[in-house]
Amino acid sequence: MHVIAIGGSDAGISAALRVRELDPSAEVTVVVADRYPNFSICGIPYHVSGDVPDWRSLAHRTIADLESTGMGLRLATVARRIDVADRTLLAARPDGNEEVLAYDALVVGTGAVPIRPPIDGLVGPEALGPDDGVHLLHSMDDAFAVMRTLVEKRPSSAVIVGAGYVGLEMAEALVARGLAVIQLEQLPEVLPTVDPVIGALVHEELARHGVDVRTSTVVDAVGRGSEGLEVQARSTGGSRECLRTDMVLIAAGVRPDAALAAQAGAELGVRGAIVVDRAMRTSLPGVFAAGDCVVTRHRLLGDTYLPLGTTAHKQGRVAGENAVGGSRSFAGSLGTQVVKVFDLVAARTGLRDAEAETVGLDPRTVELEGDDHKAYYPGSHRVRMRVTGDVGSGRLLGVQLVGHRHAEVAKRIDTAATAIFAGLRVDEVSDLDLSYTPPLGSPWDVLQAGTQAWGRGSAATSGDAVRPSVDGGRATAP
Repeated sequence: MHVIAIGGSDAGISAALRVRELDPSAEVTVVVADRYPNFSICGIPYHVSGDVPDWRSLAHRTIADLESTGMGLRLATVARRIDVADRTLLAARPDGNEEVLAYDALVVGTGAVPIRPPIDGLVGPEALGPDDGVHLLHSMDDAFAVMRTLVEKRPSSAVIVGAGYVGLEMAEALVARGLAVIQLEQLPEVLPTVDPVIGALVHEELARHGVDVRTSTVVDAVGRGSEGLEVQARSTGGSRECLRTDMVLIAAGVRPDAALAAQAGAELGVRGAIVVDRAMRTSLPGVFAAGDCVVTRHRLLGDTYLPLGTTAHKQGRVAGENAVGGSRSFAGSLGTQVVKVFDLVAARTGLRDAEAETVGLDPRTVELEGDDHKAYYPGSHRVRMRVTGDVGSGRLLGVQLVGHRHAEVAKRIDTAATAIFAGLRVDEVSDLDLSYTPPLGSPWDVLQAGTQAWGRGSAATSGDAVRPSVDGGRATAP
C-alpha cells in the first residue's frame, strides 16, 4: 500500500508516522514544499529573540530521524494536482520537472497561509516585501528573511500589525533584540481570543516592557519614506498618524490553504476550509485531510475553523490511522491556547459568553483572583481567572486565566480543558483530586476556588458581586 501525505508540518508528518507505526509494510511518501520538514513554526519567535540561537533546533525531528522510520521525503517538491479518478498526484520536483505519483490513500496537510491584509503597499504588483523590511511570518523561509533584515539592516524600530498570539510573541522577541516596538491592533484590546479584561492585563505587560500598544487602530498604507518605512494609521475615532519605522511585521492571522483539494473537487466549508468527517475523510474517495487546512469540530460549538498545532497533530494521527484501514475518530477541539508575553502567561479553553450564546446556551461568567500557591510561602503570584458555566445545566463551558509565568497557568488551563472535555459540571471541578504542597499550591487549587465562586453566584446577574473566602481570593460576576 502506498500512502502519500502532502505537507511536512504537524498534520502531514503525524499522519506519516502513524501509518508507519500501524503498517510497517506500507510505503509512505511525504511531499514537502520547502526543505524544512517537521519544524516548529510556533518556535520561530524564540529563534528571532535569540532564546533558540540555532534555527536547526526548531526541528521536532531531523530528516535522518524521519527517514529512519521508513518514510520517504520529497523535499522542495510542490503538489500541483490531485487526480481522484486515477489516484495520482502531479508534483513539481526541485529541478522543475514534473512527476506523477500513484497512491492508494492520500492525506492533504497543506496547512494555512498568512493573511496579507488589503492595505496599500502590501498588495498588488508594487507590494513591499522582505527586501524592503516588510515581513509576514509563517514559514522557515519567512524566519530567515526576518533574520536577514535584523542582521544586515540592523533596524532600531519596528511596527507590528496585529496583536494576536504571533504578534505578541514577536513583540517580545524584537524588544529582546533591542528594537523599539509599536504594536497596532484594530480591535479594542490585544489578544482578542480572550475577554477584554484579560487582554487588558496583557496590554499592561507589553507597555511595562516598553511596547507602544495602539488599539482601535487601523492601518491604511505602508510605504517607503525618506527615512525608511512609513505606516499610515488611524484610530477608530478618526485621528491619523504617520509612523516612521525601520521594519514592519504583518501578523494578521491565517487562512486555510485549501486550493489543491478544492481544485480536485473537495467540498469546502467554514472560511473556505476543507470539509472532513470525524475520520478526517474529505468528500473525495481515498482522500483524507488534516490540520490548518480543514474545518475543525469543536466539542461545544460544532464546525468551525480553528488552526492550532495541537489540533493538527491529533487530526494527522487520526487521518494516518484511517488511511491504512483504521476506524479512529477525531474527538474534537476546545480551542485550548496559551501564550507567554514577557513575564505574563494568558490562556483560555472552551467558550466565552458570546460564543456560548451562539449555540443556545445560557452562560454566566464569574471573575476571581487568587494565589497560585499558599501566600505564606515566598514567591507566590496572583492568578486572575474567568469561569464560564451554563446556568441551566451547570456544565463548565470555559475558563480564561492570566498570571505570572511561574504560576503554572498552562497546567491549570489543561486541567480546565480536561474537565470541559469530560463534560463536568462547574461544581464537580471541586471533586478533582489535585495535588497540594504549600510551595506549589493550596488545598483548594485556585482553579477550584474559581469554580466554587461560580457556584456561590449561581443566582447572580450581571454586575452582582460574589466574594469567595478561599486564600484571600475575590470574585465578581461582571
